[in-house]
Amino acid sequence: METVTFDLPARHQELRERARKVADDVRWRAGVADAATDVDPVMRDALRASGLVELAVRTGADEVVDPLAVTVVREAFGGVSAHLDSLFAMQGIGSYALAVAGGARAQREWLPRVVALDAIAALGLTEPGVGSDLKAITTTVRAEGGELVVDGRKSFITNAPAAAFVTVLAKEGDGYSLVLVPTGIPGVTVESGPDLIAPHVIGDVVLDGVRVPADARVGEPGQAFPLVLQTLATFRVSVAGSAVGLAQAALDEAVAHTTSREQFGTTLARLGPLPQMLGTCWTEIEQARLLTYAAATRAGADPVGALHWSSMAKVAATEAAARVVDRCVQMMGRFGIVTGSTIERLYRNARPMRIYEGGNEVLLGQLAKTLTRPT
Repeated sequence: METVTFDLPARHQELRERARKVADDVRWRAGVADAATDVDPVMRDALRASGLVELAVRTGADEVVDPLAVTVVREAFGGVSAHLDSLFAMQGIGSYALAVAGGARAQREWLPRVVALDAIAALGLTEPGVGSDLKAITTTVRAEGGELVVDGRKSFITNAPAAAFVTVLAKEGDGYSLVLVPTGIPGVTVESGPDLIAPHVIGDVVLDGVRVPADARVGEPGQAFPLVLQTLATFRVSVAGSAVGLAQAALDEAVAHTTSREQFGTTLARLGPLPQMLGTCWTEIEQARLLTYAAATRAGADPVGALHWSSMAKVAATEAAARVVDRCVQMMGRFGIVTGSTIERLYRNARPMRIYEGGNEVLLGQLAKTLTRPT
């Protein structure tokens, strides 16, 4: 009988430990980086030196992105710095469509620079009036004189202020297309985004009659959504990995506090409801971790076919992280609400996870449709 194991494969355990070492080496910088609204140079240099970006970016036709590898790296990074985590993940998300379906010239020009972090990548989907309903976008692209002309505005775009290029979703006739737009060309204006409760490298990209070569089109005309779906299917589960890492870091903070502080003649970890709160946190983290690894493994075999697993993991892990970090703040009492503390930063960083890469309520609605679809 075949033995069933729930352990990570040795390769992925090694990757996770390698990523933990990278994160530990820049832990001292996490508070500064996580407050930044542009790419932090210390985090960029550390990530570049690690070589881990190669896991998230396809640079050859025969290469594939392993969702489980990306997930375990994000687990290690998510527990230390949201900035480091986002910088790693977005190099893959922002370049994935280009790597899969971009023109040979654009791939040669950009992908090696993305891997080396010499070019920051971004994916431009949402607009001021459009979030989840991407078919309602108003940004357009049209062919004219051997070029592509792009007009519109993309909003809340991660990496926009630092991006060397944005892969833009635009309406083309009755369909939707993807176009690679360098940010340094005429007609492109990047505006800083609003201040967020968890600071983020984010902004708007204004496209005013932007002209790019015809081979800047990514994929076939009108075929953007299959590429967007492939991107989400490959990377969504990694959000769960980041959430697990964040939740574990919050629990580590609470354990350190409750086992070192005494009240009424005993440690807090043995007092009142705190033992149950600690045990509940640990249980929820391990539940989320197991589902996340299982979903990422399935995504590695068939990303689109396993998208419902990735969505379940994303919802479960981000909701668990929210509950865990809230309990940990409560267990730490007044020390949990000190501005600038690690637990305060984790508390703020946990909140956006339930919104980005698909709002959890949207994903649950999609899961319900999948569950009840006639067979």
